Amino acid sequence: MTPSAPLQDTKETRQALIAACLWMNERHLNQGTSGNISARTEAGILITPSGVPYEDLTPDLMVTIPLDGQPDGAGLKPSSEWPFHQGLHQARPDMPVVLHAHPPYCSILAVQRRPIPACHYMVAAFGGNDVPLADYALFGSPELCANMAEIMADRHACLMANHGATVLGETIAKARWRLEELETLARTYLFSSIGGEPHILSEAEIDEVLVAFQNYGPRPAATEEA
Repeated sequence: MTPSAPLQDTKETRQALIAACLWMNERHLNQGTSGNISARTEAGILITPSGVPYEDLTPDLMVTIPLDGQPDGAGLKPSSEWPFHQGLHQARPDMPVVLHAHPPYCSILAVQRRPIPACHYMVAAFGGNDVPLADYALFGSPELCANMAEIMADRHACLMANHGATVLGETIAKARWRLEELETLARTYLFSSIGGEPHILSEAEIDEVLVAFQNYGPRPAATEEA
C-alpha cells in the first residue's frame, strides 16, 4: 500500500475532527461520548480526549499521542480506545483518519456477531466483498488492538463484536462518508433478512465494482490536505 501524507495539525484540522464528532451524534450514528476520531499528523496522532462531551470540545483540547509507544501522560487523557487507533495508523499508513462509533444497526450486527456480506454493491466502498467482524476483546486492550489491525489489513471498515464499528478514511470527509454508508448497509442487510434471504453478489461482481469505485466518494477539503 502507498502511504498517504499526514494531515496538518492546524486549528482547522482539529475543528474538523470536532465537527465529525458532533455530526455523528446529530446523524444518530453515535451516542454520548462513546465514539472517537483520530488523524495521523507529522507530530504523531491527533485524537479526541477521554470523557469530554463533544459540545465542550475545543481545538486545544485535542490530544496528541505518539505513533508508537505510550502517551506521555501530560494534559487530558486520550480516548480510552487510543491503542487500536494507534495500531490502525501503524498498520494502514494509506489511511490517515480512523473513526469509531456505535451506530445502532452496525451494533445490532456486532452483537449478533455477523459480518456484512455482499448484499449490496456498496460493500465495495469498504475495500472488498464484505465488511468483516473483529473478534471481541475488552475496549482499550492490546487484544482488541491486534484484532483490529489484523482484520483491517485489507478493508476500510469493520464491525467489532459486541461493541460497534470503525472506518478508515483518506480524509476526515471520506471517513464520515464511509461511516454513514456502513450504517445504511447494515440496515439494508438486517431488513433484507426479514422474511427471506438476501441475494449475495458474487466475487466477480464485486471485483467489477471495486474497479469502478476507484477514487469514488468525497474529495479532500482544503483544511484536510497535508
